[in-house]
Amino acid sequence: MFNQTDQMPVIRRIAIVGSGMAGLSAALLLQEQNHEVTIFEKSRGPGGRMAAKRVAGGSVDIGAQYFTIRNPAFSAFLNRYAEGSFRPWPGRFGYQTTSGQWEPFPQETRYVGAPRMTAITRGLSTAADVQAQTRIDSLVRQGQQWLLNDTDGESYGPFDAVIVTAPPAQTRDLFSNSRLTALSDQMQDHVSHIQPCWAIAVYFRQALEQPYDGMRCQNPILDWIANNSSKPGRDDSGQWWVLHATPQWSREHENTSADKVSAAMIEAFKKVTGVTVCPDDWISHRWLYAKSSPTEQPGFRWYGDQRIGLAGDWLSGGRVEGAFNSASGLVAHMLAD
Repeated sequence: MFNQTDQMPVIRRIAIVGSGMAGLSAALLLQEQNHEVTIFEKSRGPGGRMAAKRVAGGSVDIGAQYFTIRNPAFSAFLNRYAEGSFRPWPGRFGYQTTSGQWEPFPQETRYVGAPRMTAITRGLSTAADVQAQTRIDSLVRQGQQWLLNDTDGESYGPFDAVIVTAPPAQTRDLFSNSRLTALSDQMQDHVSHIQPCWAIAVYFRQALEQPYDGMRCQNPILDWIANNSSKPGRDDSGQWWVLHATPQWSREHENTSADKVSAAMIEAFKKVTGVTVCPDDWISHRWLYAKSSPTEQPGFRWYGDQRIGLAGDWLSGGRVEGAFNSASGLVAHMLAD
């Protein structure tokens, strides 16, 4: 627990904004140390970018495509709180060289949620207090504590500390609305390094024959192609493929209509794969805050004088495991502070 003096308020109740991997990890790790934690999530359920969309006969992973486990603590955490919700993806993975040749990915175990990516965060959330459909708009100081206000005019708290796991742009706006000008200004550089991503999922009634289930492309439009139906737990009739556009193309077409974006991405998919048939169905999704470009990544932020913490994959190398590493680093620092 905390080593406190008479002048240092005890941190018992903690609010977390965002229920992606970082928010859920921080909550469960803090609960292990007997802290009372409430997570506030603007959407209907947890997940963040570990997202899936319902389609006829199942779902497709529209956000994070897979994850690796290199940190033993991450493995132990998932096995404790989300056992049975993820499985290895024994797919064939290839990348395209600058010369256009295809090479296999290095061998590494890659995991996915089963039967969809959101199964992991759903599993983690069963042990956490998640208040969904609550968009926190501002933080209000009340003595040594914080009140959280949502966009419907409701207030929550008081809390002894707040952890924000939203993307940098949303975190900046939250700080600005809370008149935390210095913190808001510090977020601007991080905001400039977050990249958008257009994603579409295309469906073929007749399965396609391709040498790889996951492909990193050298294409002006497409960055990633994946056979979603090859993932474990997917019992699709036909095949769903997920396409991610490059950050640059996504930014250039941030305000282009979804129909035009989908048409361009489908044509690029046909060019990369050699497929000649058109998909029988498709859906699209625009990620305004998909991933961070290389920049300073301190792991987490903890403003001890205000008892505000920041955690997220954008602070720790990106990827799913980066979100856990960021949250666990923040919690360890708070407990040792």
